Amino acid sequence: MILVPIQILRAVAALMVVWHHARHEAELLALRSAGPAPEPGTVLPWWGGVDLFFVISGLVIVLASGRLVGRPGGRARFLAHRIARVVPLYWLVSLLYLGLALARPDLVGDAAALVHEPVALLSSFLFWPAARPDGTIQPLYGLGWTLNYEAFFYALFAAGLGFGLRGAVTWLVASLGLLAAAGAAWPDLPLPLRFWVNPIVLEFAAGAGLALIYRDGLRLAAPVRAGLAALGLLGLILAARWLADLGEADGILRPLLVGIPAALLVASALGPGRNAAQVACLPGWTRALVRLGDASYALYLVHPFALRLVREILLRLGAAPVLHPYGAMVLMLTASVVAALLVHRFVEMPLTRWLRGILDSGDPQNRVRAGADAVPQRRAPD
Repeated sequence: MILVPIQILRAVAALMVVWHHARHEAELLALRSAGPAPEPGTVLPWWGGVDLFFVISGLVIVLASGRLVGRPGGRARFLAHRIARVVPLYWLVSLLYLGLALARPDLVGDAAALVHEPVALLSSFLFWPAARPDGTIQPLYGLGWTLNYEAFFYALFAAGLGFGLRGAVTWLVASLGLLAAAGAAWPDLPLPLRFWVNPIVLEFAAGAGLALIYRDGLRLAAPVRAGLAALGLLGLILAARWLADLGEADGILRPLLVGIPAALLVASALGPGRNAAQVACLPGWTRALVRLGDASYALYLVHPFALRLVREILLRLGAAPVLHPYGAMVLMLTASVVAALLVHRFVEMPLTRWLRGILDSGDPQNRVRAGADAVPQRRAPD
């Protein structure tokens, strides 16, 4: 079964991140073309798409793991399928970015320095938090910082699978809570602990808790879910306005101001599931968003390439001054979506199937599907 609203939220989360980065590219475009720049955005905290992703990830991973509880080798199978789902495309875009850093270091900014830092470069591919030469805790491909959190979440959850699903969630929530508390008590912890104790990890716990409630059979009436959605959206709007004065959300402010509204939105999406035939009967725009939800991981990873390509084309054509900055941003967003759908269909899916086939070949139990890709609510949001 498919939770269509969750799929739509996955698409929305990815589009929020793309729009956030498109704003940055439009500002650079304005500087280089002497055109108008976009006005400061206070409608939504567009970067909060990451927080929405984290809550959804906590939800989907727990819902996906019911078949693994009590199964021999369940932990290994869970991690194997997470590797098949996350690693191939991330390594591919990281290698492309590495090639770009070698050929045109001027196009990748501070990341070019990692080419000469073998340990930090290797850490980028192993989802291990490491500092760049300037002290920033970020991998070669900057977007990978979120995947460093995802990988840690997967490992922590897998460690608790032997306790049963409810025990695994309890273990996860308690561990993440203790980590966040440790970060507040000892802010100068060494890497990688200093990275992992960021309170943003509590958003995974929120999603996991929602998953457990949903598995226990709680189904909210449609008006209640609509109310939760309205509260979540209002919370994000207020957060954008508050943060316009406070600056970027950091520490506990981020899960409080953005993570809680994101959790409300995810809770509002926990309605009845639909099968594939029912999804096929939905309106075209809904099916399109469901499809984009499937491609949200590809959209997240490939959109910087599409944004910068459009930016450079507009500069060389001299079209930037003609377009309102939002016109350029819409072009960038459209190019990113098209690129993501193509990459998802012709690169991500074949690579995932290929690697999963290799990993499943040793499964003695008829290659029972496990991990987030077996979840009735569709693929995991990464």
